[in-house]
Amino acid sequence: MPANGRMVDRDAMSAFIRGAACIVLVSAIGYSADPPPGLARRAADRETASEAVRAQYLYQQKVLIEEIASKGGKAGEFRETREVMFSDKGERFEKVTGKALSTLVRLILTEEDFRDLREIQPLLLTRERLWLYSTVFRGEETAQGTLCWVLEVKPRQILDGQRLFQGLLWIAQSDYSVVQSEGQAVPEILGTKKENLFPRFRTVRRRLPDGYWFPVLTVADDTLPFRNGPLRLRMRVEYANYQKFGSGSVIRFEEKNP
Repeated sequence: MPANGRMVDRDAMSAFIRGAACIVLVSAIGYSADPPPGLARRAADRETASEAVRAQYLYQQKVLIEEIASKGGKAGEFRETREVMFSDKGERFEKVTGKALSTLVRLILTEEDFRDLREIQPLLLTRERLWLYSTVFRGEETAQGTLCWVLEVKPRQILDGQRLFQGLLWIAQSDYSVVQSEGQAVPEILGTKKENLFPRFRTVRRRLPDGYWFPVLTVADDTLPFRNGPLRLRMRVEYANYQKFGSGSVIRFEEKNP
């Protein structure tokens, strides 16, 4: 997000958004024995399967981005609701429900921001994307009530136009599913006339009845150090109403007024 300034207190994520009490906060990362061989590859295999399954689901995505004034009050906000749906021919598509609302003052949402909402914050580190990253084992920890290995992920290099993830993954020891991620979309975009900064965020997942873990909530509370002054924002992205597409699925379309 540029400013008119975008997000990042370089400290760890300062706080979770109010109302995110459902998140199971993790303890300090502990040491453990060596991880299983090929941990990153096994996690990527599981993410590949998860992505294939999630592509068969309808769901709703609600986005709330709040711009926080210097005294702590809300200066403006952006709201949008999207539905991932299927046509009667089985083709998957996204649809904005109603109109997006924006009263942001300094923040400007860019193409990179919306790409991050779709591609980075949900984080599906599949086999095809694994080669883009280097990984380091950081220990084990319980997250979302599940014993996990913690893996640090960094881009090997970033080519022009790429959006990648840098941060930590919590990988379930039971089946190698990613149950939580925390980090930042990179790179930041800096120039003499352009400044596009990005926040640290945390995404948590829940296990669906079919055994796969899907994103349910992304939160951020960060201060972006713009040249024309720091700018704090809060973000909350909810994924809800997961429903597997099939003959029994209900596909909703907005009715046109006569």
